[in-house]
Amino acid sequence: MNTFIITIDTEGDNLWDWKIGDSITTENSLYLQRFQGLCNQYGFKPVWLTNWEMMHDTRFVDFSLKEYIKGNCEIGMHLHAWNTPPYYKLPHSVKSGAPYLIEYPDSVMEEKIGVITDAFVRIFGFQPLSHRAGRWAVNDEYLSMLAKYGYKIDCSITPGINWKKSFGQTPGFYGPDYTKETGNIEIRKGILEVPLTTITTNKYYGRISEEVGLYNRIKSMVKKGIRKNRTIMLRPNGRNLQDMLEIVRSVKESDAEYLMFMIHSSELMPGGSPTFTNTEAIEHMYEDINLVFSEISASFLGDTLDNFHNYVRV
Repeated sequence: MNTFIITIDTEGDNLWDWKIGDSITTENSLYLQRFQGLCNQYGFKPVWLTNWEMMHDTRFVDFSLKEYIKGNCEIGMHLHAWNTPPYYKLPHSVKSGAPYLIEYPDSVMEEKIGVITDAFVRIFGFQPLSHRAGRWAVNDEYLSMLAKYGYKIDCSITPGINWKKSFGQTPGFYGPDYTKETGNIEIRKGILEVPLTTITTNKYYGRISEEVGLYNRIKSMVKKGIRKNRTIMLRPNGRNLQDMLEIVRSVKESDAEYLMFMIHSSELMPGGSPTFTNTEAIEHMYEDINLVFSEISASFLGDTLDNFHNYVRV
């Protein structure tokens, strides 16, 4: 059986609405045990990729260490450049988004990686091995710095997806283009790169059609015999159950060595994200995840990135 890896970007509440100067809360730390319990039920071992504010929340630290000691999860690192020390002022404009780490000078990049790694070791008591970049943005310089600070695995690359519409803080700076990435596992700058699972499909399902505008566009394409390809990832959004099941079936039938799911910790809390704004939406999300996990459990064995690193063929 192939490997199933669950990754959670473990971060503050509703950072989609965050603006420079805003405070960051971490109330979603109170909602994570339910998801861990679901993973335990299936024998899956989630990887909690924690950023600066969450590793300084004792509620998250206590919860995650308890599960880690039991062997139920892995704890890795997730770096958000905007509030990981040291502070460094970047230019910005009215169109600016949250900054990417790769916007900063190399010396500042490395110092931020060093500071968050030292804090992680001090708080959790061990060296983190797995990492995902904030806002998915990683490059060769970044990977080299991770290797220098003891990391072994990165999972930032999203094959087939171009993040150019996601602006950084510096005017004219935007996210990475991964459209030419194949999704292959490989060693890059001393780091095992394990990309997020994505597939390209031209299928459209009913729930997506709830938006009238999109429904009309799809209807027009079908009528003309045209189906535009979409790159989809194994990430719940409340209306993509069939997409997620298609990914699982596609990977199961391929020669891929693993399947990777992702979610944000804040998406597990009502109102913690723009996607799951209330309790009803959270319950619907858990229904979808349970169905997907049930499908996965028939053909995949859950494991951590750390363990996967030890036996994967590269």
